[in-house]
Amino acid sequence: MSDNGFTAEGGHGAVPVNDAPTSSDTSQVAADWPLYEIFVRGKRGLNHVHVGSLHAADNAMALRHARDVYTRRNEGVSIWAVRSTDIVASSPDEKDPFFSPSGDKVYRHPTFYDIPDSVPHM
Repeated sequence: MSDNGFTAEGGHGAVPVNDAPTSSDTSQVAADWPLYEIFVRGKRGLNHVHVGSLHAADNAMALRHARDVYTRRNEGVSIWAVRSTDIVASSPDEKDPFFSPSGDKVYRHPTFYDIPDSVPHM
């Protein structure tokens, strides 16, 4: 050990020895970091797909870790990292009352409209 508070034992370069954690238990650190849900869009994909979750200290770290963990073979072109606490979703139990208002709006369906014969490529 050196007098400057660093050691180079084990070939790891300058590793601090003063105030360094003595335990290899990182569960408390990860528990303090927020959980992010990761979505990746593939090269040929049209939408982002949920690929997993990870803990990160901030948004930038979440993107870096998501890139390293979930796009190892250059298969992704876009990554979304969203805090799990920010995701709001409807309940599958409420699917009938939640989605039923769209059933009475027939104008939302393409078959509601008459297309003139003069419109090409239809």
